[in-house]
Amino acid sequence: MADKVKITLIKSAVHQKPKVKNVAYSLGLKRVNSSVIRPNNDATRGAIFKIAHLVSVEEVK
Repeated sequence: MADKVKITLIKSAVHQKPKVKNVAYSLGLKRVNSSVIRPNNDATRGAIFKIAHLVSVEEVK
């Protein structure tokens, strides 16, 4: 398993529930096609699980 993951916002969070918007923003995803690299830990995986329908995830070495 990789140390870090690259998370890309594929769909907009505009018409989502406030909880989903807050998770996307807390990960650092502000606009569509914006990407961030985060550590691959349980907290990050939990946030990704909450917004899995909006993002794509790649492992980074």
